[in-house]
Amino acid sequence: MSFQAPDAAPAAEETRRSRREASTKPQKKTARSARTRSEGRLGWYLAGPAFLVMIAVTIYPILQAVFDSLFALRLTAPDEREFVGISNYSVVLSDGVFWGSLGVTLFITFVTVAVELVIGFGLAMVMHRAIKNLRGLMRTAILVPYGIITVVSAFAWFYAFDINSGGYVNSWFDWLPGIDENLNWFASQGTALFVIIASEIWKTTPFISLLLLSGLAQVPGDMEEAAKVDGASPWQVLWRVILPNMKAAIMVAVLFRALEAFRIFDNVFIMTNGAQGTEVLSLLAYRTSIGRLEIGLGSAISVLLFVCVIIMAVVAIKGFRVDLAGSGGDD
Repeated sequence: MSFQAPDAAPAAEETRRSRREASTKPQKKTARSARTRSEGRLGWYLAGPAFLVMIAVTIYPILQAVFDSLFALRLTAPDEREFVGISNYSVVLSDGVFWGSLGVTLFITFVTVAVELVIGFGLAMVMHRAIKNLRGLMRTAILVPYGIITVVSAFAWFYAFDINSGGYVNSWFDWLPGIDENLNWFASQGTALFVIIASEIWKTTPFISLLLLSGLAQVPGDMEEAAKVDGASPWQVLWRVILPNMKAAIMVAVLFRALEAFRIFDNVFIMTNGAQGTEVLSLLAYRTSIGRLEIGLGSAISVLLFVCVIIMAVVAIKGFRVDLAGSGGDD
C-alpha cells in the first residue's frame, strides 16, 4: 500500500481533470450554438427586408411567365388565349434553333468565365501585393471598364471592329497573321463570337478581380510564411495554401459571373442581332416574344432559361462543396 499511494494522487487528479473537461465541453458547444443562432438571426434582420423586396419584385414576373407559357397567346390578340398545357415546351424542345442557341450560350459562358477567372486572379494578386501608395490608383484603373454601361461598351466594341463603320482594329493590328483591312469580324460565327467574348471579358473581369481580392484578404499570412520557410516554391504556395483558402471566394465569383454570362443579351443584340450563328437564349426569347409576337412560346423559352440558371447554380454550389455559413470560422 505504501508503494501505491504516490500513484493514487496523480490518478485522482487526472480523473478530476477529465470530469472538468467533460463538463465544460457541452457548455462550449452550447455557447457556440447560441452564438451561431444569434448571428443567423442578425443576418436575417439585415438581409430580410431586401430579400422580401426582391421576392416581391421578381415573383410576379416569374409566375406570369409560367402562366403565359401554358397558353397559345399572341401579342396582337391578348384576349384570344387557348390553354395548351406543355405543348409550348414540346415545340421549343423539339426545335433545333433552341438547342443551337443553348450551345452558343453555354460556349460563351464557359469561355468568358474561365478566362475572366484567370485574368481576374492575376489582377487581384497585383492589387493585393501592390505598394500601399499605389493600391487606390490601381483599383480605380482596373474598375473603369466595369463602371461603363453595358450598352455603351457594346457599341464601342462594335464600332471598333465593324469595317463598315470605320473600325480601326484592322488597321492597328494588320501586322498580325490573319488580319487585314478587309477582314469583316461579324461575317462569320468564329470571329463574331471572338468579339462578343472579348467585350464581355473586358467589361466584367474587374468584377471577378474584386471578389477574388476579398478572398485573398482572408488567406492567413502566417501560413504563406510557414510554407516558404519549409521550402515551398511559389507554385506550391499558390496551389497548396492560397487557392484552398480562397475556395469560398472562387465559388461565389464563378457562380455570380456564370449566371450573369448565361443571360447575356446586350452585346449579342447590338453587335450581330443573332446573325451568323450567334443567337443566345435571351435573344431567342426576345425575338420570339417581341419579333414574332408569340408570347406563349417566348414565355416557355424564358422559363427554360430560368430553369437552366437554377440548375447551374445548384451544380456550382454542390461542385465546390463550400459551406459559406461556416467559412468565417467560429471565433
